[in-house]
Amino acid sequence: MLSFGVTVLPDPPYTRLVELMQLAEQNGFEYGWTYDSHILWQDPYPLLTATALSTSKIKLGLNVTNPGTREPTVTASAFATLQDISGGRMVMGIGRGDSARRTIGQKPVKVAEFERAVAMIRELMNGRPVQWNETEVELKWAKELPQLPLYVAGYGPRVLAVAGRHADGVIIQLADPEIVEWIVGQVRGAAEEAGRDPDQIRVVACAPASIGDDEKKCAEEVRWFPAMVSNHVFDLLSKHDKSELPAALTDYVARMERERYDYSEHSRVGAEHGQQVSDETCERFCVLGTPEQHVEKLRRLEAAGVDQWNIYLMTRDQERILDIYGSEIIPALAAPAGSGSRRA
Repeated sequence: MLSFGVTVLPDPPYTRLVELMQLAEQNGFEYGWTYDSHILWQDPYPLLTATALSTSKIKLGLNVTNPGTREPTVTASAFATLQDISGGRMVMGIGRGDSARRTIGQKPVKVAEFERAVAMIRELMNGRPVQWNETEVELKWAKELPQLPLYVAGYGPRVLAVAGRHADGVIIQLADPEIVEWIVGQVRGAAEEAGRDPDQIRVVACAPASIGDDEKKCAEEVRWFPAMVSNHVFDLLSKHDKSELPAALTDYVARMERERYDYSEHSRVGAEHGQQVSDETCERFCVLGTPEQHVEKLRRLEAAGVDQWNIYLMTRDQERILDIYGSEIIPALAAPAGSGSRRA
């Protein structure tokens, strides 16, 4: 059955993030995530600590960190510490780094370096000894903590193969069932080649949600998101032949100018670079419309292999979105298809 998560920006005041996480927990969301981009927003680790101490059930994590802006053993130790503080409620999301790296003049971490770090972090943060920098390292104090899962974020074949070989889950930043199905196939294929059970790898789809019957207004709330995704697509196209990637992922960037992307407006409603994005792309990449339309699209995502729907709560009416999900959409997805939504 589909589970639900929410990603909240680590904007000041920090109490706002804590309040939204508490409201999400009250509305039946099982996961609460935040970004790790230390120049654009507040550092997330103190915020996750505050949230862990202010909630009781919701699982918490970064969506996503990277192994380049913090030394990987530091990240592993920080997450193991949070696993203790939270009573076993942490989950790590990790990627190669976009805004966190580019805002300090660095490029995303190379795939080979990324894979080496992912494999090490997953072991070290769970109390198992590793070799790092030709040195044996172990967090002996973390041995008795509950297993802490690691999810890899990516779009391209090489990073998705890393997820298949090493991760407990994959994070997909979009809500187009066609693209999701292709990504899930890439991850599961790599898992099988590595001798792992592909069905054990969880799949998270992340994107903004906007609720209403005015399609144009809904699209305006989320237009920034496909523009954000385009940064990753441009990177993919610089390393892969277009034929290796689904047209649904690559075709829309043909009308976009990457140099227009402004990281000072990263994940912001009304970002100027979002004006390059069509309504059709907004509808494909996000979840928009009435509660009934949300339910219908989420069923399609679930059929494509998604286990968790994670709302990027970077839109207006944040409390309203969480409340409608809690009262209508989450209960409807828990009911058999065709039975209609019901209020909790």
